[in-house]
Amino acid sequence: MDALKSANPLANYRRITIKIGSALLVDAAGKLRAHWLAGLAQDIAALKAEGREIVIVSSGAIALGRSLLGLNALALTLEQSQAAASAGQIALSQAWSEALGQHGIVTGQILITPNITEERRYYLNARTTIQTLLGLGAVPIINENDSVATAEIRYGDNDRLSARVATMIEADLLVLLSDIDGLYTAPPARDPNATHLPLVESITPAIEAMAGGAASHLSRGGMTTKVEAGKIATQAGTAMIIARGTEEHPLAHLVAGGLHTLFKPSTTRAQSRKRWIMGTLAVAGTVQVDPGAARALAQGKSLLPIGVTRITGDFERGDTIAVLNPDGREIARGLVGLDSEDARLVMGKRSDTIVELLGMDSRAELVHRDNLVLTGSTDTTQRQEAHHEPG
Repeated sequence: MDALKSANPLANYRRITIKIGSALLVDAAGKLRAHWLAGLAQDIAALKAEGREIVIVSSGAIALGRSLLGLNALALTLEQSQAAASAGQIALSQAWSEALGQHGIVTGQILITPNITEERRYYLNARTTIQTLLGLGAVPIINENDSVATAEIRYGDNDRLSARVATMIEADLLVLLSDIDGLYTAPPARDPNATHLPLVESITPAIEAMAGGAASHLSRGGMTTKVEAGKIATQAGTAMIIARGTEEHPLAHLVAGGLHTLFKPSTTRAQSRKRWIMGTLAVAGTVQVDPGAARALAQGKSLLPIGVTRITGDFERGDTIAVLNPDGREIARGLVGLDSEDARLVMGKRSDTIVELLGMDSRAELVHRDNLVLTGSTDTTQRQEAHHEPG
């Protein structure tokens, strides 16, 4: 435990998603805790100066909007919550922009609804936007779009949303800043004998049973949703930390060895991604390849259009397709990088001609090796000339 407390828990992570709870950002009167936010912004600037990429999932829109519109904080209708979110999102975005702008950091706001992380095409577009912002040195500020989400479709808390975002952008680490310094064997407010857990190797039913409920009227979450977020993150290969965020410089406090709970990822991101491709996605079409392309796939290379001999089905970029060998047997599945119309246009053609046909933004690979999982033997008895390029 002492080693966990003394070592910098962020040292080994480059891309970090940080979730900020409403009760940290907004006081009981519905006012922004500007001094606290300034300290957090300074912490974020320090992490970026070390070469880390930071994504923020920020609660607080409804809490700020309640105050701005003069609404009762304890009893809002769905329509009032949506109105509060609409007003609060502007104030929240401005607060983050001003706080990080003091350190020369540009922010970009992204409002997310559940379908964006659940439907593959929206997922790809959102991920691309976030990754582009990161590549440009900006800090994306993400929140659930409460102004349009209904009770039936919303995430219901930003803990789970932050886990979805972290896995979507393949973050190395998710940090949940809260009003508690980690997971205890029982809710410490109820049980004075509760013991802090510095490390959770895996989320078991016993770990889940240790979680309690929401502690503040400003938040919809609690330790239960944080553990649920941990399941989402760790199963996708992202580590998670729960730490107290009430200090003036919460990330600096964590870096200096502040008490926290680390949830270890249960698998690597690559393993979880391929398991997801195999186990949860329906096949939207097939591509048949020549022997050379089949051998290239077996060697861990990407599938290039030049090795494709036949395409069936109508699919869009991001759909799952099956890859067939010359005998028609499935040898792989993957997330396709082109829609079926463009794939047919470049089928059998070399990579250097794809830009001429599809434009500068086109992808050279039909399926990138990171999005491909082998499902069967790539051997073939057919003797055909190999037409493939290294991927």
